[in-house]
Amino acid sequence: MAKQWRFPPVDDAIVRQLSTELRIPTLIAQVLASRGFRSGQQATSFLSAKLADLHDPDTLPGVLAAVELIVNAVNAGRRITIYGDYDVDGVTSTSLLWHCLQLLGAKVDYYIPHRLEEGYGLNCDAIRSLHEEDPTRLVVTVDCGITSIQEAQLAKELGLELIITDHHQFDESLPDAAVLVHPRLPGTDYPFGDLCGAGVAFKLAWGICKRLGEGGRATPRMKEFLLSAVGLAAIGTIADVVPLLGENRIIVRYGLVSLTQRSSRGLKALMKVCSLDGREVLQSEDIGFAIAPRINAAGRLGQARLAVELLTTEDSARAIALADYLNELNKNRQTVERRILKQAKEMVAEHPEWQAAPSLVLADKDWHPGVIGIVASRVAEHFQKPTVLISLHRDDNIGQGSCRTFAGFDLHGGLQACREHLVTFGGHKAAAGVKVAAPKIEDFRAALAAFVAEHHVVVERDLEVVVDAEVRLADLTHEAVTKIEELGPFGAEHRRPIFSASRVDVVGKPGRMGEGDRHLSVQLKHYGKSMRAIAFGQGDWAEEMAAVGGPISICFAPTINRFRGEERVEMQLIDWKPDAKS
Repeated sequence: MAKQWRFPPVDDAIVRQLSTELRIPTLIAQVLASRGFRSGQQATSFLSAKLADLHDPDTLPGVLAAVELIVNAVNAGRRITIYGDYDVDGVTSTSLLWHCLQLLGAKVDYYIPHRLEEGYGLNCDAIRSLHEEDPTRLVVTVDCGITSIQEAQLAKELGLELIITDHHQFDESLPDAAVLVHPRLPGTDYPFGDLCGAGVAFKLAWGICKRLGEGGRATPRMKEFLLSAVGLAAIGTIADVVPLLGENRIIVRYGLVSLTQRSSRGLKALMKVCSLDGREVLQSEDIGFAIAPRINAAGRLGQARLAVELLTTEDSARAIALADYLNELNKNRQTVERRILKQAKEMVAEHPEWQAAPSLVLADKDWHPGVIGIVASRVAEHFQKPTVLISLHRDDNIGQGSCRTFAGFDLHGGLQACREHLVTFGGHKAAAGVKVAAPKIEDFRAALAAFVAEHHVVVERDLEVVVDAEVRLADLTHEAVTKIEELGPFGAEHRRPIFSASRVDVVGKPGRMGEGDRHLSVQLKHYGKSMRAIAFGQGDWAEEMAAVGGPISICFAPTINRFRGEERVEMQLIDWKPDAKS
């Protein structure tokens, strides 16, 4: 089913009012109006959100009790172990809290489970090992633990004190830990429930700094730490794809500034390998497409501890070495990802009945379990259906799978309906993980397809691209696109503005670019204005565009390409079609 372009109805009077009140170009006012802003005051409140608008950390459920236990442990000289996760949110959460406790002079270390050997979250073997090594230690989870009922019970039986900080969806029962810190705990009314793990860790660190400050305020040294820590929180927030609204928008807005001014040695080294060093301004896309994938690569390939070490080291030489290594891991990850994606597409082509089914369940013994989540997203988008990719373990015949939704299907609900065919599963509506015995895969495939067929239908609205305005390319001057970028940071639920143009000519021959020729590069011309457009992951469009032979209509997001001190306006092509008028 082709994508549908939808243009929200916009009241011209509101556009004029916003333009006048905010003293902004009509194009920018039209974007704001299409996003639902009806007054200059409403738009200003959103655009100029301040750090002071963050909610007091003491109001976050569980923070006060957690701060008390942590401060008491520091004063008593007890070891504090931060138990993190191997994704970007978990790595940044771990690093952020580690820096905070180091600032206090605490005896602190961290534990990151091995993605391939231990899996996500708390596990009983790790609990036993931590207790055996030091039964008096305090364990503080970040970005995990809220569903760890059995593991928390074991910790309690062993006498291992446990604080759980998390943001994920919880089950009907909650773990019996010393303290739970979570923005959506039952019976609480914290005003913003969409913090990620790093956002929760930032609030906890802020609460600790307040507790040890003067008059309920952080000392100057602690304040400087928090201004640096918001950069780590921003990386976790962007990478975890939580809505960039409310507190998340504030964290990212100021975190991006912090990363250019207060980055640690490790982050500076990482930004250098990403060619982001020296930038006066960072965009959320710089994090999402450059920094986050390199941190994530370490966890996906079973070496997440190295990512935490990079973000916590004070040794410049070690930071450079680690950043280079993570960069190489990311290249390896991309190579593996391309291979699996090619194999997955071939597998579906060989089974027409799978392509006709409402969902996909694909499995292979050669697929790397750390990479299949990324590929599952691409397969779901390509075939336009919920997708499960399973890496079959060669020894115990148990497959480890990653699941991604499509068009709003409730993936967690679907897995729950198929749970009789699964060993374990967990996650949320959009993404989840499963373990399934190899002989059960066929039954699981059939059960999931039946559930999707009964409970979900993809309609045109599910494939909509919401377009803010139709423009001429000549409208997109450097000044205009700079103004557009001031509406950021952009991300989930506050996307970068999208525009359309018709009667656009393709200049020359569209080309492929990037490793594996995965991306498209094309020069477009519109009423005399020429501009480069790129489309990530859409290299196949090169031949399709070349075959059209006439004007096309495009929808795209304008960006400023900053390279070696020079800036130019470009387009990120989102969709195109032969012009209806041609």
